[in-house]
Amino acid sequence: MKPSLFSLIMTLAVTTACTQQKTLVLYYSQTGTTQAVAEELQRQLGADIERIEAVNPYDGDFQATIERSGAEMKSGELPAIQPLKVNLADYDLIFIGFPVWFGTYAMPVATLVAENTFEGKTVVPFCTFGSGGLNTSTDALRKALPKADIRQGYGVREARMTAAPKELDRFLIENGYKEGTVTPLPDYSPQQPVTEADVAIFNAACSDYQFPLGTPLTVGSRETDESTDYKFTVQSRDMSGAETTSIIFVTVGKAEGSQPEFTEVVR
Repeated sequence: MKPSLFSLIMTLAVTTACTQQKTLVLYYSQTGTTQAVAEELQRQLGADIERIEAVNPYDGDFQATIERSGAEMKSGELPAIQPLKVNLADYDLIFIGFPVWFGTYAMPVATLVAENTFEGKTVVPFCTFGSGGLNTSTDALRKALPKADIRQGYGVREARMTAAPKELDRFLIENGYKEGTVTPLPDYSPQQPVTEADVAIFNAACSDYQFPLGTPLTVGSRETDESTDYKFTVQSRDMSGAETTSIIFVTVGKAEGSQPEFTEVVR
């Protein structure tokens, strides 16, 4: 049966709408790490890009930034940001990037979402972090922007920035933001009690981190063409000191000389 004229018109309309979708990469970066991810996103997507700038920059060292942002969070005081040069109304798809501070998006991004509803926009978070925070910052964005469609985002540890271009390529293709094909990743095996060998891999990946990450209890794994990946359930403590469990992902590349490294903590 030949397609009707109506169906042909609708197909053309949908195709045209997809090809005309405007994309913006909007980010805050203090040290340049998040900026590097933003610029890689712009390169792969061919998107517009703009940096969020604080009126009073966070230009101190790590400790000064932590103290200032912690005080702002406690008091509810939002830092002023420079007016955006772009018009958010012009964009359908907006990638919002930030470093993770205290488990959520950096304070200048808190100001951004307080001043803009992003109503009707598709928003994709991306972030850089020391250990984790993609899940918690994404949840915070969903609560702050109920009129936006907040999608699953991408996060990378600052210690693994060299992995970002390839990971972003897979992320963008898997989620339909750019054309291409990738081999689907296998599921992790069911969780099993850790063995001595598993603990040795966990310790090699995590023991050098500046804060204790906990004690591994169980683990699942998967094999890919490039790595063996592990999903550890870990007994740890939260920021208040209460006992809790977290998930820590570890990868071991198959290239000669590869060492175990943890990719993300999910608390």
